[in-house]
Amino acid sequence: MTQAARTPFSLYPELDATSLGAFVTALESGDVTGLAPARAAEVAELRSVAVFTRGKVTGADGDLLDAALWRHTGIQPRPLIVMPSPWTSLGWLVYAVQATVFAARGYNVLAYTTRGFAASEGQVEVAGALDVADGSRALDHLVERSAGPVTGIGFLGDSYGSGISQLVAAHDTRVDAVVALSSWGDLGEAFYENSTRHVEAVRALLKAAEKARLSPQTQSVFDNVLAGRDVPGTLAWAEPRSPFTHIKELNRREVPVFYAHAWHETLFPPNQTLKMFNELTGPKRLVLSIGDHSGPESSGMFGLPNRIWTDAHRWFDHHLKGVDNGIADEGQVLSEVMWSKTLEPRPTWPSLTEHIHRLHLAGGGELAEEPEAGWTATVVCGVDTTATVADAVVTAGYAEMAGRPKVYPTDDIDRSVAAVWASAPAAETTRLRGTPKLRVTYRAANPGSTFVAYLLDVAPDGSAHIVTHAPYSDLESAPDSLIRAEIELQATAYDVQRGNRLMLVIDARDPFYGDANLPRATLAFTSPEQTPSYLDLPLG
Repeated sequence: MTQAARTPFSLYPELDATSLGAFVTALESGDVTGLAPARAAEVAELRSVAVFTRGKVTGADGDLLDAALWRHTGIQPRPLIVMPSPWTSLGWLVYAVQATVFAARGYNVLAYTTRGFAASEGQVEVAGALDVADGSRALDHLVERSAGPVTGIGFLGDSYGSGISQLVAAHDTRVDAVVALSSWGDLGEAFYENSTRHVEAVRALLKAAEKARLSPQTQSVFDNVLAGRDVPGTLAWAEPRSPFTHIKELNRREVPVFYAHAWHETLFPPNQTLKMFNELTGPKRLVLSIGDHSGPESSGMFGLPNRIWTDAHRWFDHHLKGVDNGIADEGQVLSEVMWSKTLEPRPTWPSLTEHIHRLHLAGGGELAEEPEAGWTATVVCGVDTTATVADAVVTAGYAEMAGRPKVYPTDDIDRSVAAVWASAPAAETTRLRGTPKLRVTYRAANPGSTFVAYLLDVAPDGSAHIVTHAPYSDLESAPDSLIRAEIELQATAYDVQRGNRLMLVIDARDPFYGDANLPRATLAFTSPEQTPSYLDLPLG
């Protein structure tokens, strides 16, 4: 039997449940035999100032939620943190180390496993009303067990727990600050980007929840996304589960929100979180890093130094303890540049982009400075090419973080089934900072059409790395219609080195997405004189 067959799929492939379990056992017993010195020191420090216990929280409808409590016994005023678990059978165990660090620094902490996962009762509702009520019940539980006055309340979650944390903060006025790692802002947009189904993301969620108990509605929604059924029903289901829907409540109280996200996120693409971030009016911070879902922060979950978790601690120290640690003055955005890993602070998201450089799609396969009309580039549907989003959901991001991003051999892209345009070699380093935008006109012979646009950075030898991408689907135009697509590619901070070219590839098939094309149909791309096709590059 292969390792893949023995090991269930996880959104946290590097987390070791055995090691985390041993850490928790040591928290209870004080016996640190077998623990790494750093973990043993954390256990000793925690036990000298606070008490750790496992237990249950009575959630909505009386369902019991598996939980762990880190509690100080003294009566001095303290801030509190509630941590809803991610989308994993590990439940609250994921947070064991970080919750211990928070508690050793003076916080009372409650981490709980969201309903339907692991040892928690109930069914998985995907951040539904019961999950929001559970968050408030968990907070009640923590407040009741805090011996002294409460000075501030924070909610922190990774992935699934981050969406729930935002929703609880929008509905429960006791919440003073939020940390949302690898989160979503608009769940409908995450599932249907530019009307295109994120089928591989939904498959990954289902695989990671194989041991969970999904509610019938949850199972039905996921099945519908995979099958391309009832899009309006899925969007209606997603709306109340989207923090963006409740942004007025967050803004009314100006709740401070800290986000951390990955540029090449394959579950919750960054643009939908950026939409949420840009509409927040209270204190806010966004850290964007190389990698994929939950990858940039994962090392901090098993206790290694991690700048994202360091900033999460600083965020709560400032907004819940009143510590003047400088985080409020460091700008709203911190970007890790691909692939230099340079960290660039900026005061706001719009300030990343200093100007726009427009390149036009030309008939000879060039990204040109001037528009050119009268050409046609044909894409054959139903045929995949070597231009793809990534090799795998989530795990491809770990290779990127290790400095081994996927290499695309651009000579292998079949030009008979894909359309390709390339720029002239860069005369100097091109600093892409912000959200590239593509406008392209095409004719679809059949009703329903989908394409995926990829922006690649191509070295002189023809090897390339992906900069960004986006899918697009048209589900309403009549056959043989001329369709104008205007889309935003996923945001980026990317340096194209001198001598490299930018390459735009458009094809009609990618395993990450469900497509609306008929097999062997064609999409004919063009550039009408009145509405030329172009690519807008954000430069910083």
